[in-house]
Amino acid sequence: MEIVEQLSKVRKQIPENATLVAVSKTQPDEAILSAHGAGQRHFGENRVQDLKGKAERLPSDILWHMIGHIQTNKIKDFIGFVHMVHGLDRLKVLHALQKEAAKAGRKVHALLQVHIAKEDSKFGFSAEEIRALCQEDLAQAYPNLHICGLMGMATFTQDTQQIRDEFTFLAQIYQELQPIQPAFNTLSMGMSGDFPIALECGSNLVRVGTAIFGTRTT
Repeated sequence: MEIVEQLSKVRKQIPENATLVAVSKTQPDEAILSAHGAGQRHFGENRVQDLKGKAERLPSDILWHMIGHIQTNKIKDFIGFVHMVHGLDRLKVLHALQKEAAKAGRKVHALLQVHIAKEDSKFGFSAEEIRALCQEDLAQAYPNLHICGLMGMATFTQDTQQIRDEFTFLAQIYQELQPIQPAFNTLSMGMSGDFPIALECGSNLVRVGTAIFGTRTT
């Protein structure tokens, strides 16, 4: 019941035009089923083995998001069922994802990750790299990927102005690229600790775990 209540609290903070991805990594099936029973359909996992197992066991109407750092040799394990792949942070991953999606006969939603944080541990294209990449016709270059926008993670800090500045920077890049990438309709920013700021800055997809499920079990 607590998960349902927490989910309801989070939903009340999210506008209708934004998508909530419940980050269920490390959470047991029962926790996911509780949220699913309350109407949640988008769930995010960061470990391929966990994602694959949960997709096999849990309801088929769940839309699974791969939100972890992607290893190209693991793509084949989730490409057959995943709804959206977050964090395409380098060309090698783009090429590998296109190859495996073509093999599977699927067209998979995907987001390009931009490095906006003041932390080396975060991944992503630089602003210059993403601008250069988006000069090409992505739909033609990657026909089995529906590259529908950008995502980024802010610095893990208590400095809310820094977080706001980083989200604003990514939102500006997104707005700049939309005219030349008409398929762009998703700007993914914001997690449990900063999603209200992200929404104020223009995010329309947030990934929330702890605020729904509580502290992760592992």
